[in-house]
Amino acid sequence: MRLRNAPVTTILLVIIAAVFAVEWSRHVESSDLVLYQMGAVTHDALSSGEYWRLLAAMFLHASRLHILANAWALYQLGTAYEDLFGSRRFVFLYFATGLCASVASSLMLPPNGIGVGASGAVMGILGAFIPSLLRSPWRRERWARGLMMQLAFWALVNIAIGFQIKEIDNTAHITGLVTGLLLGLVPQKYVPRPPR
Repeated sequence: MRLRNAPVTTILLVIIAAVFAVEWSRHVESSDLVLYQMGAVTHDALSSGEYWRLLAAMFLHASRLHILANAWALYQLGTAYEDLFGSRRFVFLYFATGLCASVASSLMLPPNGIGVGASGAVMGILGAFIPSLLRSPWRRERWARGLMMQLAFWALVNIAIGFQIKEIDNTAHITGLVTGLLLGLVPQKYVPRPPR
């Protein structure tokens, strides 16, 4: 089972599900106030010193569709990346890209806007995957080239959709993606395991 080789991804999915259960019990889909109280990113999170929101928002979701989309993407990307490149690198990339996405979101949100979701971090893992594969021992193998093309395709699709739907925080998506691409270039001491 893929989750056995991806303990950090498993823990993140469990936490995200547990947090959404609390949100659901508080009728989150009918109230932005619930998200604000639980730690959504706001336009003044940095200026008011509420830095905890940058992390908390990564575990909050605004609707069932929102959490299902992010959880599915995290499962697909997280299990594969963590299995191939190790848990330490994965957890660093996840939180580094997610926090950068939260900071960018806070800077760009309108005065009454809020931002939530794991998608900045998920886009960060997607971004990091490409240079990580390019630096890997299997970069010339057919499956690796095919995977890189799929990752690039889905990155472009997600950004394009974000420009069409105003509720999507494309600032967080783009920041997470670019941060992931840059951090994916960092050399790693961990020798990637052969894919199964």
